[in-house]
Amino acid sequence: MKPMAGIALLLLAAAGIAQEQDAGPGFSQPPDALIDGEVMALAYSGFREGQHPDRGAGAVNPSAEEVLEDLNILADHGFGLVRLYDAGDNSAMTLELIREHDLPIKVLLGIWLRAEVSNHENCPWLDEPIPQAALALNKVANALEIERGIELAQEYRDIVAAVNVGNEALVIWNDHMVPLDRVIGYVRDVKAAIEQPVTVADNYEWWIEDGAPLAAEVDFLGIHTYPAWEQKTIDEALNYTIENMERVQTALPGKPMAILEAGWATTASEFGDRASEAAQERYYNEITAWATGTNTTVFFFEAFDEPWKGNPDNPMGAEKHWGLWFVDRSPKQVMQR
Repeated sequence: MKPMAGIALLLLAAAGIAQEQDAGPGFSQPPDALIDGEVMALAYSGFREGQHPDRGAGAVNPSAEEVLEDLNILADHGFGLVRLYDAGDNSAMTLELIREHDLPIKVLLGIWLRAEVSNHENCPWLDEPIPQAALALNKVANALEIERGIELAQEYRDIVAAVNVGNEALVIWNDHMVPLDRVIGYVRDVKAAIEQPVTVADNYEWWIEDGAPLAAEVDFLGIHTYPAWEQKTIDEALNYTIENMERVQTALPGKPMAILEAGWATTASEFGDRASEAAQERYYNEITAWATGTNTTVFFFEAFDEPWKGNPDNPMGAEKHWGLWFVDRSPKQVMQR
């Protein structure tokens, strides 16, 4: 069953949240700002218990059968648009499965950019400088990733609705920094080769403060906003999200915008009792209603919990618990309908 905006609006009314707040005062977009006409979409990564991407010693990837199970779960719940984060083997397999099984799902395809400069002075968890030899290899890897992304977008042009170049590769605290001029060059290369719209995903604050040169290059702005990471309560979450979007729109007027990540963790040692299934359900329903009223595509983060993420010594860490489904694919509260 598809999560419906009407249900979300009823829940909001029951919660006593003013209708004028839901409409997003000061923020609105025309209907053609939506990606493939979709409002609520999901960030998707198929790594299950014991699986992980390549962290230096090789990857343990999900099987085709596991990815197909995931895609059927999402399709059965009415999700017609998912975000993939790179142009590697998993993404290629996902696109192939969507085509082979004629699934009603379109894709925002990612192109992952590795560090081209060492950001060890600003990234809290990057303890040492990245060696120059590694950075040089990353530039080669990034060029190959751009080629793969272009090839997949061309081959699956009926499925790939848009392409995202780089994920949080510009914001000041990241561990995979790429200079702005290099990102702009990559965007131009991709735009010259494909028909689909092209964007870059980064934190709302980066877009506000530094995003003007890149905004002139992309077809729409890809925004990340996480109220929970900024110590907001669930009562503050929707208003804070709207405020972030209004500020970006004020700084960069006239450009379509999509939220490429927004979510609420259900377990998090970092958030304490602010993390819960009830809070996730409320944020999902509230942002669905707002997004519907403002013609904004929102990629909720994320489809399934991912135990490989974050500190392996902290199973309660937030990074592992953003899914709308648990890692065993059982639904959390928000999807139990």
